[in-house]
Amino acid sequence: MKTFELKGEVRADLGKKSSKAARGAESVPCVLYGGAENVHFTSSASDLRKLIYSPDVFVVNLEIAGKTCKAIMKALQFHPVTDKVMHIDFLEVSENKPVVVEIPVKLEGLAEGVKAGGKLALEMRKLKVKGLYTNVPERIVIDVTSLGLGKSIQVGNVSVDNLEILNAKNAVVAQVKLTRAARGAAAAAASKK
Repeated sequence: MKTFELKGEVRADLGKKSSKAARGAESVPCVLYGGAENVHFTSSASDLRKLIYSPDVFVVNLEIAGKTCKAIMKALQFHPVTDKVMHIDFLEVSENKPVVVEIPVKLEGLAEGVKAGGKLALEMRKLKVKGLYTNVPERIVIDVTSLGLGKSIQVGNVSVDNLEILNAKNAVVAQVKLTRAARGAAAAAASKK
């Protein structure tokens, strides 16, 4: 996983009024939990932009009031109208405690079904995995070269070293769909026999 450096200022006042004031000053209210105690802090919205609007999953090196710790972004809240970030939850991670995160899926190779006229569809862009944060890869790469026309890859067929995949085993990750042209070609071939 990639790392991201982030600095935060401890929040003295909690509640709606102080949160609104922080957002007015272009800061985002945040909370860090999972450690000895919850830490409420604010961080600059411009510093958070590369962390939030990225397909990558990061381990965040948080520096709050001179103390540093490693964390992952657990939850985000956006304003319903303006889409500004309202609040972020961070979870402190350690070397021996497993975490649950969503990892992006990347398909690799040219599927046999695509060569036959089908269309490759990625049905699940992210998979939820559980494991130590040191074992979590940047993305899960799935080879689709042997995937035939009308066939699919399910979560049960995917395995990642040292990680447990938490999605339903029968959920479809990727499939080669029959296109109208491929159906017509298959029907024409069947009628010639």
